[in-house]
Amino acid sequence: MSPTNPANTPDRPIRIGVQIQPQHADYSQIRDAVLRSEDAGVDVIFNWDHFYPLSGDPAGKHFECWTMLGAWAEQTERVEIGALVSCNSYRNPDLLADMARTVDHMSGGRLILGIGAGWFEKDYDQFGYEFGTAGSRIAKLAQDMPRIRERLAVGNPRPTREIPIMIGGGGEKKTLRIVAEHADVWHSFGDAETLRRKSGILDEHGAAVGRDTGALVERSVGVGAPPSEVADEIVAAGATLLTVSTGGPDYDLSLVKDWVAWRDAQG
Repeated sequence: MSPTNPANTPDRPIRIGVQIQPQHADYSQIRDAVLRSEDAGVDVIFNWDHFYPLSGDPAGKHFECWTMLGAWAEQTERVEIGALVSCNSYRNPDLLADMARTVDHMSGGRLILGIGAGWFEKDYDQFGYEFGTAGSRIAKLAQDMPRIRERLAVGNPRPTREIPIMIGGGGEKKTLRIVAEHADVWHSFGDAETLRRKSGILDEHGAAVGRDTGALVERSVGVGAPPSEVADEIVAAGATLLTVSTGGPDYDLSLVKDWVAWRDAQG
């Protein structure tokens, strides 16, 4: 049995995710990394939603997010899948919701709908989207979240479950307010102290909008160090979804396996 986190809800298990960066690799290598990750025992496999590499050769190999998630839905059997995170600016919100509903059915109810306001200017410029400002992109996310929920509610057939919505970002005044209103999972960036402080701000927003975000919103973080170095403090700060990111072409899963072994040892 997976361990629970005393700093969060008493029955929320700790889960290990892996982000398979869809860059600098052939698709066959990405597919192999997904299979190896599921075999290794991870709980969630993520990609990301960009059109160009975020590191290394800026003109290197790269693949599109949602097409890939459809393939992963068929390829995997047990793990949840999703984008960490999908960019709200790149698709009509009703279309995004219907894509999520479809992948939900393809996967047998294993999709997490990760979404954020967007930030990578090259994507916008090269694909013809208006970049705007951080404020305008966040405002658009706030405007679109109700449309996404409404579209999910009217699709035929309905989603197989209430699709969990993960919102990424740490803006204290605006983004965390959107998280408080709409998210089931909040993905934050930074160390344990940052998580603890912003988690408190999230709960203040939750009280303002009438949601018990301490109980209803799972805390998710990226981890880049072995569990022996950071696990205790990050779990004590409230995180229960811990995700390692790995890049192509080799997709080294050694750190992922360390975290899976740590998770299993807690029970």
